[in-house]
Amino acid sequence: MSETVNGFPTYETAWCPGCGDFAILAALKETLDGLGLAPHDVLVVGGIGQAAKTPQYIGANAFCGLHGRSLPPAVAAKLVNPKLTVIVDTGDGDSYGEGGNHFLHNIRRNVDITHFVHDNQIYGLTKGQASPTTAEGQVTAVQTHGSANQPMNPLLVALSLGCGFVARAYCADRPMLTRIMTAAIRHRGYALVDILQPCVSFNKVNTFPWYGQRVYPLEETHDATDREAAYRRASEWGDRIPLGIFYDVAKPTYPDHLALLRDGPPLVDVPPDPDALRARMESFL
Repeated sequence: MSETVNGFPTYETAWCPGCGDFAILAALKETLDGLGLAPHDVLVVGGIGQAAKTPQYIGANAFCGLHGRSLPPAVAAKLVNPKLTVIVDTGDGDSYGEGGNHFLHNIRRNVDITHFVHDNQIYGLTKGQASPTTAEGQVTAVQTHGSANQPMNPLLVALSLGCGFVARAYCADRPMLTRIMTAAIRHRGYALVDILQPCVSFNKVNTFPWYGQRVYPLEETHDATDREAAYRRASEWGDRIPLGIFYDVAKPTYPDHLALLRDGPPLVDVPPDPDALRARMESFL
């Protein structure tokens, strides 16, 4: 165990030296500290992958699920215990590939969780094959003639589905990253932060120098309530890559539409009733 911030210790990791995941983990601890949260207030959920190991490396409530299946348990936990701050911390392959279906429909559902995607544009755990965000033509250990697929732009996907909070950050700009993380957690509803993060072992294209020559912050005049402006700026990718909060608009959440969740006590506080459950089960016989 190493540094502890406000009761959030970091444990020994299996990440490669120089990995961008370290900066994201440090920013997450700083963000939770700044929000005045304690470990028992927070649930960090991951799937499978290097980024998805984050729940194992921070001293908070943790759930490690299957590949691409981090969102369902995160949503369930938040619906049952709305007082929890629920954070999904996982990678681009896990979130947009195996978990792509959950990604789409949990945006539509709009449960109050925060989704931090460590986007290194490669599969870093399974030795470097192309992910959904890998550039077309990019050579990898598996796609030796270059990826044949058009890359996914997760910000445009999220905006098209009506996501209320859409942002992009860069792991090497920790002050901006913590500001965006803080705003995302404070947002009421599903919040997506795509975090650009070099993989020093398997992605030799999207390196720290590569990002450093391209990323820049959105202008202070950018209107984060203007969805069309968010589309235009999120479409920029190449020699110039904007960072910041593209869209931030409050919308009704999933529990707002359901009287049981909206008006009733939190489900975590409802005592179990085995007799009622047994009777309901027997009604199906």
